[in-house]
Formats: sequence, C-alpha cells, structure tokens
Amino acid sequence: MAQATEPTEFGEWPLKRLMTEVVGSGVKSAEDMTREQATDAMERILAGEPDPTTLGAFWLANRWKHNNAEELAAYTDVIAEDVVYAEPDVDPVDCGANYDGKGDTAILGAAAGIVAAGAGTPVVTHSGDRVPTQKQDVYKHVLDELGVRTELVPNESAEMVDETGFGFYYQPEFAPRINELWDRRDQMGVRTFVNTVETLANPAKADVHLGSFYHLAFAKKVTSTFEQMASQSPHRVVMFQGMEGYDDIRPGYTKVGEWTDGEFQDYEIETPEYGMDFEYEDLAVDPDDVAGDSARLTEEIIAGEREDHFADAVALNAAFRIYARDDADTLDEGLELARESIESGAADAVLEQLRDF
Repeated sequence: MAQATEPTEFGEWPLKRLMTEVVGSGVKSAEDMTREQATDAMERILAGEPDPTTLGAFWLANRWKHNNAEELAAYTDVIAEDVVYAEPDVDPVDCGANYDGKGDTAILGAAAGIVAAGAGTPVVTHSGDRVPTQKQDVYKHVLDELGVRTELVPNESAEMVDETGFGFYYQPEFAPRINELWDRRDQMGVRTFVNTVETLANPAKADVHLGSFYHLAFAKKVTSTFEQMASQSPHRVVMFQGMEGYDDIRPGYTKVGEWTDGEFQDYEIETPEYGMDFEYEDLAVDPDDVAGDSARLTEEIIAGEREDHFADAVALNAAFRIYARDDADTLDEGLELARESIESGAADAVLEQLRDF
C-alpha cells in the first residue's frame, strides 16, 4: 500500500476545540470523543497541523481521561492509511511489543520468535529505534547485536519472513509519519496513546496479534479496539502480562486474555506447572547492556548451550507463539515443539538464515 498523501482538508474538530469542548475539562468531567472527532484529531496530528503546545495538551488530556476502544480504533485506522504494508506469503504471528523497551530483564522475544520459527510457526516483530520516553532497548537492538539486518523496507521484511520464518519490520520505513512524531513525543516526557496504537499497526497483515499488558482491563480494551477497527480484522488476539510491559511471559503467575473470533476468555499461566522454578530477578541482565546480554543469551540458548531458567523462559515464550497461531492445541504441546526446535538445530538454522539475509 502506498504512503498516503497529507490531507488538504480536515473535519470540524481542531485539537484546541476538542480540548475546550470534550477532553480537556479535567479527569472527572472529560468526555470521550466520537469516532469522527478522534479520526479528525489523528489526521491533524499526522499532518503536523497542531502547534506543539496544543498537541502536548491534547496528549496529556487523553492520558488523564484514558482512551476508550472506539478512540483507539479511530487512531489506529488513521495510522493504517500511512502504513506501508508488505504481506508475506505465510501468515505469521504479529508480535507488537512495547516499543518503550526494557531496562532490567533480558529481551526474550527475538529468541522466542526464532525458536518458534524453527518449529514451523512464522513470527514477525516490529519496532523503531529507541522510542520516547524510556528510550530503552527493543527488538531492533537485540537483532542488531546478533548481526541481523533491521533497517529494511517493508518488502524486504516480508521476504525475510518467507525465507527464514522470522521477520522484522522497521517503523521508520513502514510508518514514516508516526516516526516523524519522535521529537514532539520526546519533549512530552510521558507516554501517550501513540505508544499504544503504534504496536497495533500490523505491517505484515498478520491474522494473529500477540501483545502484552499491565492490567487485564487493558487487554479487554485492546481486543475491543480490534473489533472496532475498519483497517484490521484478525482472527485472534492474545494478550498477557509481560515483564516490564513487554511480550515476555512473567515468571510465576501470568494473566492471559485471549480473544478468538469475537469470544473473550481469560486464564492464568503458572510457570512452576511447567517445571520452571525461577523468579523475575533471575532473568535480570546488565542494565547498561540489555541488548548485548540478550543477544548473547539468544545465541547460547538457540545453540543448545544453556539449560537454565533463561532457556526455560525462551522455550515457554516460543511455545506461546506456537499456541497463539493454533500450531499447537495446548501450551504443553507448544513447549515440546519449542524444545525440539532447539535440540534439532532448526532454531539455530533460522538464526544463520537471518544473518545471511
């Protein structure tokens, strides 16, 4: 899909009017926007129309009042008009991780995706460079440390998925106008709704979305957002409480929200039930080199050189990707496939293919 041109006309709702009449009257009295209002707001933002003060006030007002699913769906649909899609021949699991990154624990998603790919489950991930406000390490930085090319145009990303089973989409290439908001977002100093909707962009048009949340209510909001989107209609959305808000299952107790063809259920994963006895702190890495440590761990795990809690965590996260795509009926079955991917050398072969791509 070609990049959309900037709109020359907007609706009746400049951000200043939305502030005075709808969202800017305070935490308790602010109202939700209609789809038309939220659409107009996002179109203006992507076109660079609001002045910095008004845009900052609008972002803060949305943060205070909390966006509902209709607003998030409108924002995401506008973003979709800007996204350069490249759909691989295979239908992967879309892992739209928290673009803010991690600062304390290992980023396991790259390893988990590669292991899942070795088991026959294609996986895509996407991120940009360090995103405001935390500016911590994300998928891109781990893949860079592994020697995998990341600054790809979307068609190359799709080819990567088809050739290796794992693919990375680079935000400045697939969503350039979102990327152009970087400076303004950086000046805010806090997260905005852009941090949420950019993870839902789905540049590969995957039929399954795997994401993370802090609270179950947010998982339900995300599934409702997908239901109300005009630009996407995935078959399945799986959300879980990840470490540092990322798409890595927490040690111990993890809450999961799963939406399939309109039906929502929630349940718990207890890692000790899978023979994994470790704590959050056991997955810590050097906070000054999260990407480097994560890459080193990825190499060692995929090569079958580790049988510790890091290896267990990667296997479980790979199993969850396999399960999310319906390539395994249960998480236990997915775990068997993940471990076989490592033991057989299939995961290691995927990593070598990625380096050669």
